[in-house]
Order: sequence, then structure tokens, then C-alpha cells
Amino acid sequence: MNGLTIRAARPTDREALLEQFQGLNRFEDAITGDRATDRAGAEASLSHSERRIAESGGHQLVAERDGAVIGHLFLIFARQAPFVHPDRRAHGYVSELYVREAVRGSGVGRALLAEAERLTRAEGLDRMLIGVVAGNDRAEQTYLRAGFAPYSRELLKKLD
Repeated sequence: MNGLTIRAARPTDREALLEQFQGLNRFEDAITGDRATDRAGAEASLSHSERRIAESGGHQLVAERDGAVIGHLFLIFARQAPFVHPDRRAHGYVSELYVREAVRGSGVGRALLAEAERLTRAEGLDRMLIGVVAGNDRAEQTYLRAGFAPYSRELLKKLD
């Protein structure tokens, strides 16, 4: 991909990541109506994701082109519940994936997912999961094209 670099996030990427987390929250809020879309929401989201990365030994990846961060992917290593067969529990989990609107559809997301897959395999794992907000059809189609298949569904009931 022309001029695209996938690399580990650096402390100097924090402002770009905050912008992207706020963009992700705003994008998903248009679908769900429940996201914190202000700067504080972005800071809380990023901090939460950074804690999950630190606890799991995962990775914070950014996509960069011409010195600008244009996307990110956060990968954690997790274990499924005891009802899953013991040798199938450990897996990589894409907890965050965002590509700036101006470059969506250009392969940035696919490149980030490919690196996440490589890192998951390097951990000796053969499974990777990702979640998608119901109604985010474009992302879901991207994940299906990348080889993901439906695995489980969560349903929400709003109570009065």
C-alpha cells in the first residue's frame, strides 16, 4: 500500500489517538445513541483501552501515511470462559479499530487487521475475534472479507 506504515503506537501519537477515539465514539453514537462524544469520553475510552492492552500484553498499532496517523487497531490477548474447550480459549481480540473517514475503503483497515493476525499467530494463537456494533454494516462487511465469520451475538433490551 502506497506509503502506508503499520507500527506500534508511540507517546507522541496520543493526540491523534484521542481525535480518533472521539471520531469512533461519534460514529458509533449515530448508530447506538449511547456513546460519550466529547473529549472526556475520548480520553476515558483511550485510557480504558490502554489498561486492557497493558493487562493482556497486547498491542497498540497505528497506521501512518506521510507522517500522519490515519487509523489504529488495539489488540488484546484474552481467554474465553470455561465452557469453551480448554485448547480453544486463548485468542487475540481486536478491541478497537478505526480508520479516518478520508481514507476508508483504501485498505488501511485490512492492513491493520493483517498485522493483528500476524501478532496473534506470533503469540502461538490460532483464533482472533472482533466485535462490531449492530448497524455498522460497512465495518461488518470489511471483517467478513478479512475472513471473520459470525460467532456470537449480543442483544440489547432498553428497559423503561
